[in-house]
Amino acid sequence: QVQLVESGGGLVQPGGSLRLACVASGSAFRINAMGWYRQAPGKQRELVASITSGGRPNYEDSVKDRFTISRDNAKNTVYLQMNSLKPEDTGVYYCNRMLTRLPWGQGTQVTVSS
Repeated sequence: QVQLVESGGGLVQPGGSLRLACVASGSAFRINAMGWYRQAPGKQRELVASITSGGRPNYEDSVKDRFTISRDNAKNTVYLQMNSLKPEDTGVYYCNRMLTRLPWGQGTQVTVSS
């Protein structure tokens, strides 16, 4: 069974940075488009960034120019570099395949607060 393990979250002040990582165990994902999702308090889980199998990134407007998604297929890992963080970025961040969805991992909590 493929498992998704997210890490790198934490408590950070507005304007700070975090780097999230998602490791997919059990199989390689080099041919799969991957995405980062977040679920803010009281909100539906939403896609914030995605990356194609060929490395082409896409971003939701609210994170464009602040977040960078990347992948290292040899390590079965997807990253999300988060800069200039805002309180509105607070939530639990998850990764997953864009098309054939895997069971959700535990996510990693990101809290942006003064």
